[in-house]
Amino acid sequence: MFEQNSTLIMIGDSVTDAGRVYPLAENRKEDLGKGYPSLVNALLAACYPQLSVRMINAGISGNTVRSLKERWQKDVLDYAPDYLSVMIGINDIWRQFDDPQLTGKHVYIDEFEATYRELIEKAKESGRLKGLYLISCCFMEPNKQEPMRKMVEQYNAVTKKLAQEYGAVYVDAQAAFDKVMEYKHPMYLTWDRVHPQLGGHMVIAREFLKAAGYDLA
Repeated sequence: MFEQNSTLIMIGDSVTDAGRVYPLAENRKEDLGKGYPSLVNALLAACYPQLSVRMINAGISGNTVRSLKERWQKDVLDYAPDYLSVMIGINDIWRQFDDPQLTGKHVYIDEFEATYRELIEKAKESGRLKGLYLISCCFMEPNKQEPMRKMVEQYNAVTKKLAQEYGAVYVDAQAAFDKVMEYKHPMYLTWDRVHPQLGGHMVIAREFLKAAGYDLA
């Protein structure tokens, strides 16, 4: 659980971005966007009002793990966060399906793992980081044999392995969505199987806070 007056950075792609303000999105009203970072902030304020945490949303639409590497210093390390949450991977996968000819945009699994590992090691070098949370990327498709869903499972297995290796908390948002999809059609959660609607963002926010040790049952 987060310490008083600590800083939490949530970084990722459009799922994290979710319409946040630029250049810096933190704590105030709609500045954090309309996604799970804003909901995490709101749930903490409502359920744990005694806790003061500086929340920064550093998501940027379209990012891959390669993109995170380019901005890791200025958007993560320069803030020396106490807690860091990373949700990345869906664009690394998606570009292999929606832009199959543009191979320069593709981040294959070996590069994904090597780059992600490098980012984690840089984040931990300072010795300041008290908590690291690696959130699985998500594809709202219940058929695990569907080609893109199958690849999501493979990339998430890498994320989970890295979390175990580096003592991070693995947040299995995909598994949380799978439970919801036992009762709700994917279109209830998302319009394109990737970008969650509000209910989908709440699934991620709740799973994140549960993994961080908060009681939201």
